[in-house]
Amino acid sequence: MKVLKFGGTSVGSVNSMSSVKKIVEAIDEKVIVVVSALGGITDKLINTSKMATAGDSAYEKEMKEIVNRHIEMVYTVIPAGKQREILLDQVNELLSELKDIFQGIYLIRDLSPKTSATIVSYGERLSSIIVTALIKNAQWFDSRTFIKTEKKHNRHILDSELTTQLVKEAFRELPQVSVVPGFISSDKNTGEITNLGRGGSDYTASIIAAALEADILEIWTDVDGFMTADPRVISTAYPITELSYVEAMELCNFGAKVVYPPTIYPVCHKNIPILIKNTFNPDAPGTIIKQEADHFSKAIKGISSINDTCLITMTGLGMVGVIGVDHRLFRALAENGISVFLVSQASSENSISIGVRNGEAELACSLLNEEFAKEIEMGEISPMKVEGGLATVAIVGENMKHTPGIAGKLFGTLGRNGINVIACAQGASETNISFVVDGASLRKTLNVIHDSFFLSEYQVLNLFVCGIGTVGHSLLEQIHGQQERLKKERGLKLRVVGIANGHQAYFCRQGIDLANFRQELEEKGVPSCTQLLHDEVIGMNIFNSVFVDCTASPEIAGLYKDFLKHNISVVAANKIAASSDYEIYAELKQIARQRGVKFLFETNVGAGLPVINTINDLINSGDKILKIEAVLSGTLNYIFNTLSAEVPLSETIRRAKEEGYSEPDPRIDLSGKDVIRKLVILAREAGYRLNQEDVVKHLFIPDEFFEGTLDDFWTKIPQLDADFEKQRQKLEAEDKRWRFVAKLEDGKGTVSLQEVGHDHPFYTLEGSNNIILLTTERYNEYPMLIQGYGAGAGVTAAGVFADIMSIANI
Repeated sequence: MKVLKFGGTSVGSVNSMSSVKKIVEAIDEKVIVVVSALGGITDKLINTSKMATAGDSAYEKEMKEIVNRHIEMVYTVIPAGKQREILLDQVNELLSELKDIFQGIYLIRDLSPKTSATIVSYGERLSSIIVTALIKNAQWFDSRTFIKTEKKHNRHILDSELTTQLVKEAFRELPQVSVVPGFISSDKNTGEITNLGRGGSDYTASIIAAALEADILEIWTDVDGFMTADPRVISTAYPITELSYVEAMELCNFGAKVVYPPTIYPVCHKNIPILIKNTFNPDAPGTIIKQEADHFSKAIKGISSINDTCLITMTGLGMVGVIGVDHRLFRALAENGISVFLVSQASSENSISIGVRNGEAELACSLLNEEFAKEIEMGEISPMKVEGGLATVAIVGENMKHTPGIAGKLFGTLGRNGINVIACAQGASETNISFVVDGASLRKTLNVIHDSFFLSEYQVLNLFVCGIGTVGHSLLEQIHGQQERLKKERGLKLRVVGIANGHQAYFCRQGIDLANFRQELEEKGVPSCTQLLHDEVIGMNIFNSVFVDCTASPEIAGLYKDFLKHNISVVAANKIAASSDYEIYAELKQIARQRGVKFLFETNVGAGLPVINTINDLINSGDKILKIEAVLSGTLNYIFNTLSAEVPLSETIRRAKEEGYSEPDPRIDLSGKDVIRKLVILAREAGYRLNQEDVVKHLFIPDEFFEGTLDDFWTKIPQLDADFEKQRQKLEAEDKRWRFVAKLEDGKGTVSLQEVGHDHPFYTLEGSNNIILLTTERYNEYPMLIQGYGAGAGVTAAGVFADIMSIANI
C-alpha cells in the first residue's frame, strides 16, 4: 500500500489535475491520496479573513474569486453529467458556509483562532472532494475524524497514540483509492477544527503512512526532488538522488521547503522511505529518503539557508560558571512560543548567541532583558545585543563525519571570498555545520560553497576584463576557444561577467557570450568610467571573482587596492602598479596575502615568458638571486635586429610602430622607461627594494629628441641615421651586435645599449624576442637562461590566461 500526497501546485491547474489522475490511476496497488488546497487558496482564505475582520467590504470580491476558482475547476475537470451535478452541490454547500462565516466576521469585526482554523480548513475540504470525483473508484475520508490534536503551550499538538488508533480503525477496509484532505484535524476533547500548521498536508500523509505501515510515502510537488541548493539562487543546483532521514531533516529545518519538517519523524520511526516526485515531470527519478543513504558520494549532500535571521547575543562575566543561565534563557523564550534555530556558545561561557526570526527578535530581546533584569542592573550581564539583516546557512551531509578538514575548507573558502562568519554551530554528529553571515552576502556564500565543495558540475571563475584592445581582444578569443575543453577536462568554467573599454562597460552575472562580446558591449553597454568599474565590480559581490586589467591606465591600476580588499583577485598586464612607488607595490602584495587572494602580473615582464614565476619558485625554494641581465624590450630588440645598410634607424622605428611592436608613441620604448619598469619589477620580485628613479640609464638617443610633439620626433629622427649606420658598420666588422640590456647587480639597476660578441648569449637573439639571465647561488657558474617571444598580443594574452588559470587552482 502506498500513501501519495499532492501539494497545492499539483492540484492548482487543469493540467496538473490531469497529471494527478493519470499518476494515481496508473498504480495497481491500493493507495491513499492526501491533497492540499488548490495552489494559492490558503493564502487567499487568510487574506480574506483579515479584510473581513478589518471591515473592508472588498473581502466580498476576494470571496467571489475563491468561488469562481473552484467552480471553474469543477466544470473543467469533471465531464458533464450526474457526477458533476452532485459535486457542484457539495462544492456550493461548502462555499455557502464559508461565505456566511466571512459575513459574520465582517459584521462583528472579530476573528477568533477557532474561526480562523475553520476558515482555512475549507481549502483542503474543497480540493479533496474535487479530486475524489476526478479519480476513478475513489472514496473520500474526513481527516477531522481521525487526526486528533491537543492544546499545549497555546498550540495544537498531534496526539500520536490516539490518532494512530483512529487511523487504523478508519482504514480497516481499504478501497482502491482513498482521498484525504491534508492539513486539517480536530481537537480530541472539544471536537473543534484545528490544523497541523502550514505544510501540514505532508504531515497528514506521513501520520497515515506510519499508522498503516505503508510500503512508501510519495510526496508529489513541483520540483524534481531535494536540490543541492536553492535553484533560484544557484543555477547549477541539481536534484539529490538519495538522502538519509537525518540529512533530509537537517535540510528541511534550514529552509529547504520541499518537505514540512515534522513529516519525516513518523515514517522514520517505522523505516518507511519517502520519495519526492515532480507532478509536472513524473519521469524524473526524484529523491529517495531512507534510513541508509548512499555513503560513497560527496561529503556534503546539500546547502540550505534561512535569510530571515536575527542574532541575539547575551554577554557578561556574570554568566561564567553560573548554573541555569541557559535554562532561564530558553525557558523564557519557549513559554512565549519563540523558536530558536541556532545556538552558538563559547566554552568560556561569557557569551551566548541565538538565532531567531526577524519578526520575533523584538519580543525575544524584551523577554530576555526582563528575565535577566537583576543581573543587567548589577552589571553582571550586558543588555541583549540584537543584530538583524542576517542569514543562516547550513551545509548538510552524513559523510562529513568521515571526511577530515571539512570545516577548515569551508571557513577558508569563505574567507578567501571576503565572507565574514558572524557565528557558527556544529554538533558532535558532524551532520550539519551552520553559520551566520550578513544577509547581503547570502547569494555569494551559497554560490562559493556549492562551487568549492564540488556540488556544482564545474568550478566557476568569474572574470571582469578591462581593456579589449589587441591583448584584451586576444585574451577573450583564447578564453572562448578553451571554455568547452576546460569544462570537459578540468571541470573549470571560465565565466566572463564584465567587459569594459575606454567608452563602454557591460556587466552580466550569468555570463557574456564571447562569440559576440563586441556586439553585446555596443548594444547593452553603459558609458564607462573608473568609478563605474569600481562600483560595479565590487557591488556585484560575486564569488571567485578576478579583475583582469589589459590596459595601460594609471586610473585602472589605482582600483587594485580596493578590489583586493574586497577579496577580488587581480591579474594585470598593466605594469603601472607593480612598478610604481615601492610602498604601493608592497601594500598590494600584503593585502593579497592577508585576504587570501592573488595579485599576479607575470606578463609585465617578457609577455608570456615564465620569468616572474621562475624567480618566485627559486626564492621560495631557498635560492637567492645575485644578478639579473636581460634584454626586455621586444621593440628595441626588433629595431636593432632590423637595422641594416638598407634599413636605417628611423625606418626601423617606423616599422616597429606599424607592425605593432612599439607603443603608438615609440618614444616611450626608446626612452628606456618600459625597460626600467620591467627591471624594477624583476628586482622587487627577487627581493630587492628598487624604485624607477634608482635605475641608472644610458640612452642611445639624445634627450632633445624626446621634446616636442610626436610629429617633431618623426621629423628629427632621420638626423641620427648616418651616425648609426657608421657605428653599425664598425660593429659588423668586429662581429658584434647591439643589445639594450637591463642589469641588476648588488641591488643596483642600470639600463644601457651594449655591444655583445658572438660568444655572448644575447648575440643570437632574433626578432622581438626577450632573454633573461638569472645568476643565483645555485645557478652561479652556469646562469639560468629564459628566452622567447617577449612581445605581441597573442603571447601576452596567453601569459594573462596562465595567471587566470593559476588562480583557478587556489
